[in-house]
Amino acid sequence: MSLRYAFLGPTGTFTEAALRSVAGADDVAVAQTDVPTALAAVRGGDVDRAVVPIENSVEGGVSATLDALASGQPLVIVGEALVRIEFVLAAAAGTALADVRHVSTHPHAWAQTRKWISANLPGVVHVPATSTAAAAALLAEPGDHGFEAAVIAPHTAEQYGLKVLAAGIEDNANAVTRFVVVSSPGPVPERTGSDKTTLMVHLPDNEAGALLTMLEQFAVRGVNLSRIESRPIGDSLGRYGFSIDVEGHIDDERVAAALVGLHRVCPMVRFLGSYPRVDGGGSAVRRGFTDEDFRLGRDWVAALRDGVHPD
Repeated sequence: MSLRYAFLGPTGTFTEAALRSVAGADDVAVAQTDVPTALAAVRGGDVDRAVVPIENSVEGGVSATLDALASGQPLVIVGEALVRIEFVLAAAAGTALADVRHVSTHPHAWAQTRKWISANLPGVVHVPATSTAAAAALLAEPGDHGFEAAVIAPHTAEQYGLKVLAAGIEDNANAVTRFVVVSSPGPVPERTGSDKTTLMVHLPDNEAGALLTMLEQFAVRGVNLSRIESRPIGDSLGRYGFSIDVEGHIDDERVAAALVGLHRVCPMVRFLGSYPRVDGGGSAVRRGFTDEDFRLGRDWVAALRDGVHPD
């Protein structure tokens, strides 16, 4: 059965490229204007899943995604994709580099090309766009749009028939963006042995050592954190939650035990899914933290209750 996927559109975005790497040949892609709208389409049942950016290797977490997942009707991550990020400066036919005074692109793309732009287009004005492809789509239409060029992906320039004024303008040639596949809650994807679990955690108010107490729930159970970012909760100044990726799956004893610990000491813990890592990585589980170690520990305690004292 085919699935319907919402994604940050229009066609030609890096998000669409990520979607194509995870969707089946018969699945349907539905472009959305922004990340919250794509996730709202899942919550409303208009689509089965959404593909949205969550993290960039240069700019860090994508706040629109982190915040939209942290509140509202629960959603879960069921997969991820990585896309290498390359940029070109493109314009309509007949435009020269010397003509460019205003450049449109998504803020993340602007941040990842600002060094090149400062060196080659000093004084140019950034015109924010909802996506790189949205800027390209406007440039492809006749008329004055308030900008002469756009920072977009190479394939987007080709798709919209734009002239490439400069290629390879990304400041970091190794930049990668991570995208996640989001669905309504359901059965958790099976453990593969190379998995990731994503959480949103709030700390108790006005409690000394609250952050340490939260982090200890992972450390004492041998759970490694691959990402942790603070995000404002939004109800008052100075209140923050933490968006966290941990190595492991909810079916791993050590991860489940950490979740139990978080639930005991934190006022809010939102489980955002356990899913396979796209890179196949993950750290080795230290001695004392394997599922077998947890089982043996429980068996030992059960024996003690029965009056047996194993060596």
